[in-house]
Amino acid sequence: MPAVNMTSPHKTTRSAKRLRRTASALAAGAALALAMTGCTKLDTTSPATVRTDAADASAADQGKFGTVDCRKAKCVALTFDAGPSENTPRLLKILKEKKVPATFFTLGKNHIEKYPELVKQMDAEGHEVASHTWSHKILTKIDAKEARKELERPNEAIEKLIGKKPTLMRPPQGRTNDDINKLSKELGLAEILWSVTAKDYTTNDSKLIEKRVLDQTKRDGIILLHDIYKGTVPAVPGVIDGLKKRGFVFVTVPQLLAPGKAEPGKIYR
Repeated sequence: MPAVNMTSPHKTTRSAKRLRRTASALAAGAALALAMTGCTKLDTTSPATVRTDAADASAADQGKFGTVDCRKAKCVALTFDAGPSENTPRLLKILKEKKVPATFFTLGKNHIEKYPELVKQMDAEGHEVASHTWSHKILTKIDAKEARKELERPNEAIEKLIGKKPTLMRPPQGRTNDDINKLSKELGLAEILWSVTAKDYTTNDSKLIEKRVLDQTKRDGIILLHDIYKGTVPAVPGVIDGLKKRGFVFVTVPQLLAPGKAEPGKIYR
């Protein structure tokens, strides 16, 4: 897993700067990070597998298609980590204009706390609000009690704002293990990784971010971007237009899996 999640651009939030230093320190292990957490190989499930396995599921166990059936359409999910931030209003405006739903893996400390109205707006405009923990601590490097707090606090904050707890979470840097899987299951959270990353924590070059996404994206892609970085939001219109020209349809992560559902404690990519 690339230590993909976190680095910060110039003139960004204090928390983003701390995240950038974290990512820089882990850059040497980036090529291994998505597949590994320590020495543990991640057992992940693809969206196509979820949809296929749902064939025998009861109607009560099936997810909602929305307006798209990803068994037939060439779907991708656009996801954003570590916001909301001062860049998010512009991003939400772009998504609304382009009629594109996204999945936001929101961070609690200095983000949900600071921009509660943006969390409400995400939900009101049809986006999926998910968790990226409270303060971006690496869950596999802290004790069980602290890991629980990292996951419970954003659940509670999000429920207070939009009336429902998130069902999805993205572990910081994609680092997880059996203990985190068990805890996620207990808290009703499925873990969502990614298949496409622009490594937007390394550059403010919006054209480069756009190119990286367009070069990597395939059907059922889960695209990882960050709405906390200076160069990312300006890249989004080009990403959307470029993928639409190739016949891709944008959906939220739950829609990508429908008629299947993400199961708490399992990892999806």
